[in-house]
Amino acid sequence: MRENAIDVRLPAGTPEPPANERPMIEQATAEPSSFGLSRGPGALRTTLLMARVTFREAARRKILWIAMLAGVAFLAFFWTALHFVLKHKTQQTSAVDFREGMVMMTMMVLYAGSMMTSLMAVLTSCDTLSGEIASGTIHAIATKPVERWCLVLGKWVGFVGMLTLYVLLIEGGSILISWLESGYRPPHGLAVLSLIWLQALVLLGVTMAASTRFSSLTSGAVSLGLYGLAFVGGWIEQFGSLQHVKACINLGILSSLIMPSDALWRRAAFKFQPPLLGTVGVTPFSGTLVPSNAMVVYAAFYALLVILLAQILFSRRDL
Repeated sequence: MRENAIDVRLPAGTPEPPANERPMIEQATAEPSSFGLSRGPGALRTTLLMARVTFREAARRKILWIAMLAGVAFLAFFWTALHFVLKHKTQQTSAVDFREGMVMMTMMVLYAGSMMTSLMAVLTSCDTLSGEIASGTIHAIATKPVERWCLVLGKWVGFVGMLTLYVLLIEGGSILISWLESGYRPPHGLAVLSLIWLQALVLLGVTMAASTRFSSLTSGAVSLGLYGLAFVGGWIEQFGSLQHVKACINLGILSSLIMPSDALWRRAAFKFQPPLLGTVGVTPFSGTLVPSNAMVVYAAFYALLVILLAQILFSRRDL
């Protein structure tokens, strides 16, 4: 008999029941599923249910709507600025200078947008597990027969959906506005969006893993601290490349292995550049050393491993 089944069999020594009552007793002592008791939702159903609850909770707490309004305001400022830049363009501006100017301006906006997306990933998820554990809300759902790892995975899926919409709004909207205003479509737009999306997933997984053990503020501090470490490490690596300091290059690579967020952005910036500017490799947003495709694969495995770690830590935590 399973541990969550109810033993309703008659004890030994009980007199034989009347013949007209035997069918009812046999039905009661059968398997729970034979008389309609639910064995609980399956893993897929639980995951999708938690994803929907997470999405609706973000909307109820107005986090989703405020983030969307901030994104719309961000795009409106960029569109206005780009309109006036094009309005004051002179006839002496060559096609190459015009194209590179548009790409550089759009890259600046994408850089700011990637930071907004990263902050969105951290701030929306740092309270999702630790806050419910601290308030006791988690006890209402983290009970048998629901698996704990399904709860973590469902919340992660819900946040992934929100971040996907946010990347499409901020980064996708920036590229679209630049294309509509200037008529120039930057290369590798889909690859750039995918890399920034992966950057957000890395930070999301790290934040959720931290929130299984730490408080909400501490979880956010851990993620933002690692994000800052990767940012500084990226600049150290570029400085080491320019000055031919091998130790600085190695420190930068080490920081990318600890947190690959900055490496993903530098790869996205390199893909976004036009061929001529990308060959030169001298812009404020992409240096001489460009992360390889192997680093992108590493970052993808990193994002999967941290969410698996979050599921394991939450499953073993004493609530």
